[in-house]
Amino acid sequence: MEGNCTKTMTSSGDSSSSSNDESEKQLASLPKGDGWGLDDNLCLYQDFWVYSPQLKGVAEFQNDFEAFDSDILLSTLPKSGTIWLKSMAFAIVNRARYPVSSAEHPLLTSNPHHLVHNVEYYQSFGTCNSLSDFVSTQYSADTSRLLATHMPYHSLPESLKSHTSSSKIVYLCRNPKDNFISLWNYLNKRGPNITNPFPIEKAFDLFCNGISLFGPVWDNVLGYWKASLENPEKVLFLKYEDLKKEPKSHLKKLAEFLGFPFSVEEEKGQVIEDILKLSSFEFMKSLLVNKEGSVNGLGFENKIFFRKGEVGDWKNQLTSSMVERIDGLFEEKLRGSGLVFES
Repeated sequence: MEGNCTKTMTSSGDSSSSSNDESEKQLASLPKGDGWGLDDNLCLYQDFWVYSPQLKGVAEFQNDFEAFDSDILLSTLPKSGTIWLKSMAFAIVNRARYPVSSAEHPLLTSNPHHLVHNVEYYQSFGTCNSLSDFVSTQYSADTSRLLATHMPYHSLPESLKSHTSSSKIVYLCRNPKDNFISLWNYLNKRGPNITNPFPIEKAFDLFCNGISLFGPVWDNVLGYWKASLENPEKVLFLKYEDLKKEPKSHLKKLAEFLGFPFSVEEEKGQVIEDILKLSSFEFMKSLLVNKEGSVNGLGFENKIFFRKGEVGDWKNQLTSSMVERIDGLFEEKLRGSGLVFES
């Protein structure tokens, strides 16, 4: 982290009070959905669902963010490999600054969420009044800005999506059944759900009706899928399951896409293997920082981000009728797109 913001006050009080009033009015007018047992409702904003505390960051990123050609945006749905993608990308982009074999590598002492920030959560990581202030204090001018989001493609800033910009977007998705199970387990480790777990049947019904964080899932996935087909040099589309099957080839593909390809010497050496180990689920979960640390401002421990990281765990928790419903739903929603998830 490069620095910290301090709140700016005017003679009349908080300089952001007027914008906060507008945000409150906007929030009150948005359709509301069940928050999966948590204290905040989900709000329908531009056809996707988001918890009300994140609306300010979402709107600011969309309206005020100006992309640099060197910017890299990592996008995922919650619980679809976010930490894995962040750790791999951070290690790739910063390997000249932080040798992967170093005993002082930042990934050994910091949770990936502290190294690659989700823009919509910026208020949780400091005292900045605006996203632009946060970005300017967290990223130095001489490195590529590595940012993250859960927002759908259609709501990203135009400066990032522009064909005239050289900025890059990487999207990682996961089989919807595993994504659902991981999200449900994760949210049941937060707030009131800790003592009163949200029923899987109710969560599943909401998920299949499109009411989930940054969902509907099919819209989020299809937005990036279509963008990757239309502009493959701008948007890289990855699947969690493919990364699990062939991690080395996909790591090389990711590095090349980001503009940080591995040299012949690096390929002959242990650099690729070292990054794969450093960013692996098992290794990240074993680190003390991810066992005992916490995400500042978000109010929960790092360890809740790590459960199993497996492919196919849905088989242990979904009933046959649930599987039939979700498979049929996604077959319908993805029909004609060319995108398929293995059963």
